[in-house]
Amino acid sequence: MLNLDNKSFKSQSNSDNGEVSAETIFHYRQTGDVISADYQGGDIIKGHLVGKVIEGKHLEFVYHHINKNMELMTGKCISYPEINPEGKLVLKEYWQWTCKDNSAGESRIVEL
Repeated sequence: MLNLDNKSFKSQSNSDNGEVSAETIFHYRQTGDVISADYQGGDIIKGHLVGKVIEGKHLEFVYHHINKNMELMTGKCISYPEINPEGKLVLKEYWQWTCKDNSAGESRIVEL
């Protein structure tokens, strides 16, 4: 069973159209199959995501944040967990904005 409760992550990579950077830190909580996280740093003043674990294999969630331009940004994401060679949890993410141009991208965040 995937357990993200009280784990923190930072960005390892992101598509050019994303706003998450190496300065963005995510703090996850999990109760059963329900996940949430607060995130901030870099161009993001304050963000939140909420979602669920699907069949113990991947995550589906929606997110929103306020960036340094004071824009409210929203999106959705499917995330797949992996373990890196150092034994840290990595989330490989496929996301799409649900605001502005609705463009999509990919990112990876790694456990701290």
